[in-house]
Amino acid sequence: MGQRRYGLRDDQWERIEELLPGRRGSVGRLAEDNRLFVEAVLYRYRAGIPWRDLPERFGDFRVVHTRFSRWAKRGVWKKLFEHLAQDADNEYAMIDSTIVRAHQHSAGALRKKGAD
Repeated sequence: MGQRRYGLRDDQWERIEELLPGRRGSVGRLAEDNRLFVEAVLYRYRAGIPWRDLPERFGDFRVVHTRFSRWAKRGVWKKLFEHLAQDADNEYAMIDSTIVRAHQHSAGALRKKGAD
């Protein structure tokens, strides 16, 4: 399970597969590894690690980062998120104190003079 922990289920992949560059029938080079690449990006952000700490199974972290940056500049991620937002299931719409903790100073208490 460890390898698939941050991976995409088949149904999730099917929702985004046709939106990505490098697919059959699109202009440009065929990207056989789009799924692995997207899973590398998800792994990096979900695990909260630097690019250089990506597991080797995703390939050279520099190549993954470069591709991530190219997709960002081309608006691929924006298009992907906009597409997914249209059909959001609102699974995570309920946010309460069990999920988000406020900092002690966020309660609106007055600051002491000279506390800066």
